[in-house]
Amino acid sequence: MSKGALMGKNHLPVGKLPSSLLEELLAKYSGVGDPRVIIGPRVGEDAAVLDVGGKNTYLVVKTDPITFASDRIGWYAVNINANDVATLGAVPRWFLATVFLPEGRASEEMARTIFADMSQAAKDLGVALCGGHTEITGGLERPVVVGQMLGEVEKDRLVRKTSIRPDDDIILTKGIAIEGTAILARERERELTDRYGREFVKRAQKLLYEPGISIVREASIAAGTGKVHAMHDLTEGGLSTGIVEMAGIGGLGATVNKSSVHCYPETEAVCSFYGLDSMGMISSGALLIAMPPGDTECVLDALRQEGISAEVIGSLTEKEKGLKMIENGEAKELPTFEVDEIARLFESEGEESNPLPR
Repeated sequence: MSKGALMGKNHLPVGKLPSSLLEELLAKYSGVGDPRVIIGPRVGEDAAVLDVGGKNTYLVVKTDPITFASDRIGWYAVNINANDVATLGAVPRWFLATVFLPEGRASEEMARTIFADMSQAAKDLGVALCGGHTEITGGLERPVVVGQMLGEVEKDRLVRKTSIRPDDDIILTKGIAIEGTAILARERERELTDRYGREFVKRAQKLLYEPGISIVREASIAAGTGKVHAMHDLTEGGLSTGIVEMAGIGGLGATVNKSSVHCYPETEAVCSFYGLDSMGMISSGALLIAMPPGDTECVLDALRQEGISAEVIGSLTEKEKGLKMIENGEAKELPTFEVDEIARLFESEGEESNPLPR
């Protein structure tokens, strides 16, 4: 019997909570009201924004855990949290981490590696490591890092998803499923090597760094070049989930042209081999940008001049038009994914480990 069958209908699958449940929880359990919370918890929002008394700036805060086994878990923690801060037009500045090391497996080498990787990632982004907590914890199979990134943005440069409008262009940087491809190339290295060869696997693994999962640079370029209405980092559920979340914030629909969505050859091969849909695979490293058509070309030019590939893949629409994907000239419903395609693969094969980084 598969793990999925054992879970039963009352148990939730690995990955993000269902959007409907999360919306219910956020609405019901909201703590006290505070007018200084400029952007608070909401499905589709990447980070919170606080007015802490600065005359010209807001504080942008984000927390995200890294829960999968990796020799780069500290590096992941800094980059993933920095990405979400950057989508609001903010500059990541300060990072804190809570590090849980597994009882019976923790070693000085493990601790040193995690701290060294956090430090290197922070240096690369110009971020200060400024606190946190570290302990050895019972009941864990692998280390866990919970990161908290703080950044700042000038008040008149805050990028708010509620600014999106019908007819806004949707730009995608780099390509979809960058992170997902690299994860599978690491987790399934042997069988992918047997199928496609060692050089293929090396290229797929390298996608984690080239083009890489950081979107901080392109978010800064876009926000500093044109009138950006929204930016969204594509994580679990990939491009399709990101489109749903972005459009949902503004109560809009969207149309995506599948032929304009870039997918790396390594991604296409891996997805074909495992029967996965790249539209629903974790895609950190790809940035969604929504903006008025009049500013699109200048932003595309600025990104490309810095060596960052980017294309218009569709547009936002009135809600009544729904969420559509144009494929081979035919308008279809945009596919939706209850769980990320990688999580679905591992669950269907009865594997206990969660390969997703959060």
